[in-house]
Amino acid sequence: MNNLQTTLQAAKTGAALYDSSDWGKILVGDRDRLRFLHNQSTADFEKRQAGEGCDTVFVTSTARTIDLVTGLVLDDEVLLIVSPNRREYLFNWLDKYIFFADRVTLKDVTDSLASFTLMGAESRSILERWGCRNLIHSPHDSHQLYHIDGIEVRIAIGTELGLPGYRLIVVGGASPEENRSKSAALHQSLTNLGAVKLDEDAWEYLRIAQGRPKPDAELTEDYNPLEVGLWQTISFTKGCYIGQETIARLNTYKGVKQYLWGVKLSGVVAVGTAITVDGDKVGVLTSCQEIGEEILGLGYVRSKAGGVGLKVMLGDIEGEIINIPFVRHEYPV
Repeated sequence: MNNLQTTLQAAKTGAALYDSSDWGKILVGDRDRLRFLHNQSTADFEKRQAGEGCDTVFVTSTARTIDLVTGLVLDDEVLLIVSPNRREYLFNWLDKYIFFADRVTLKDVTDSLASFTLMGAESRSILERWGCRNLIHSPHDSHQLYHIDGIEVRIAIGTELGLPGYRLIVVGGASPEENRSKSAALHQSLTNLGAVKLDEDAWEYLRIAQGRPKPDAELTEDYNPLEVGLWQTISFTKGCYIGQETIARLNTYKGVKQYLWGVKLSGVVAVGTAITVDGDKVGVLTSCQEIGEEILGLGYVRSKAGGVGLKVMLGDIEGEIINIPFVRHEYPV
């Protein structure tokens, strides 16, 4: 087994460590913070208490996707963890919707909060060795502050990929130098306990294998959250929010015409290539990554064309539609 295969295996059955410090981190503060986020995204923030969290989707007024975001509710603020390429865009987008009477503040804290994702079946044992047993049995996205080897770290249950594991956010120091020192010390502590570093190529492969959608690929103004398969991020019972009318109508009238699927490929295919069945276009490829001898992609396929097991063509490359664990393609019961 080569180093890459060892790393990928660690992400599932061992413990793998990914440096997610470049993921955007936005603090939403002041009295109206929960109401504001409740009205701007698909999740029910008003039911959340400090120490809880949730995934949510920010969408346009016509319910087109902007980003899939994790919100961690703190005592007096909400920490939004956003995709690296949506950091500035989403900050400005949120700022646009703060009106005169709103008691809401925004602060981009990306550069002062280093972060890591610890994933794999053995990640739990690392937390147990750190004495974090009270968090381990809490619900998904629960989070607490801990002191790990003298470093203040917020640990949240869950990973960006839906694999078992945790997000670790290093509480910022008084200077950039102190931040870097804390980050390096925590990284060393994790590797000393057996965590294997996960590089960007391996991360991208796992992202596609799991089906985590990415802005400018699967999350664009061409698609809505139901087509993506992000049902778990949507509250169908809360009040109005941006894009709510369109999402409610699609749900009520079962109007989803295409779904995001995985595609197992016989060769490398350019993103944007049409997915066809018997010469008819049924979808489009949105991501593709080769690792060793395996090539996986993500793409949208018309619901009438079929799902898992469907044989497709992408130019002269053969493909087969496969399941991706991160999303779901069913209406809530």
